[in-house]
Amino acid sequence: MADGSVRDTYTLDEVDRGLIHALHLDGRAPFSRIAAVLGVSTQTVARRYRRLRIEAGLRVVGLPDPHRAGQAQWLVRIAATPADAQALARSLARRPDTSWVKLASGGAEIVTVVHAPRGADASRSMLLRDIPRTAGITAVSAHLLLHTYLGGPTAWRGHLGALSDEQQRRLVPPTAPPPEADPSPASPPTSPLAQADRALTEADRALLDALRQDGRTSHADLAAATGWSPATVARRLTGLREYGTLFFDVEFDDALLGVTTQALLWMAVAPARLDEIATALARHAELAVVAATTGPTNLVAHALCSDPAALHHYLTRHLGSLDAIRTLETAPVLHTLKATGTPRGPRRPRTGAGTPTE
Repeated sequence: MADGSVRDTYTLDEVDRGLIHALHLDGRAPFSRIAAVLGVSTQTVARRYRRLRIEAGLRVVGLPDPHRAGQAQWLVRIAATPADAQALARSLARRPDTSWVKLASGGAEIVTVVHAPRGADASRSMLLRDIPRTAGITAVSAHLLLHTYLGGPTAWRGHLGALSDEQQRRLVPPTAPPPEADPSPASPPTSPLAQADRALTEADRALLDALRQDGRTSHADLAAATGWSPATVARRLTGLREYGTLFFDVEFDDALLGVTTQALLWMAVAPARLDEIATALARHAELAVVAATTGPTNLVAHALCSDPAALHHYLTRHLGSLDAIRTLETAPVLHTLKATGTPRGPRRPRTGAGTPTE
């Protein structure tokens, strides 16, 4: 939950919501195409986009699909002394191999995702050496993410719902893989172009670094960052997107959608029913992330609710009815220091508003 939220000074209308939904469907869609679908002018869409960026932290970020990019993801829980937790969280947010840095459980716990090449040796440096040696840490647990049921390329439903089925069909890029596609490396690519360009290479590093900053960076600026020609950049983007190796996410201050209460839910589920329960939870409107992990709890979820009462209702009426969930730990999220892209400085406050932060 962002500190100093702008929700009291900024109200989303249908155009804003349609723009956010459109960017989830195609983060690089031209404003002219979005405008045609929304029935407004290109200038209106561009103006709303700039306003949302400044006042609501809206940002499109380009990210590699971990499975196709050969990456492992570790969900790391770090218990720290309250005096050291915020400084440690800020330090973790600055690392290029982390995302999703959150302060939880009264500010004495940090939760982060660590990205590493697949293989135990590749993940040892941070998980087993750097973190335990840091002052102020009292406990560390690392959970390998085994399967994501909701999250990543699949957006939280709270960001969707503004566009009709026909509007969505007009916005989905032709290079997008079908949602039901098997993400295993053995699944056939959609075209010879995707077959040739499906894997990330060292030469893609500069491209991805630029897209993590801003997924809508122009071909010309991406060419300057990579040393490629704009035509090569365009071909590479097309190939990576067509196979699903690259996807685009949208960062946004969810308080503007009425979210005031967030929590991480750590669940232990009977293994024989893990897939059934996780699939069911992925359909719950309150959840933005559902993933299977290793560890004493084998399922984690991220809940977004309007207030504590709504969270209580969800826990007791929805999760409470699922007998396969043997244990449940609820950890309130107090602050997100880093989402999926690179961290940014504080947003410019509006006149009369507080000082919103990422």
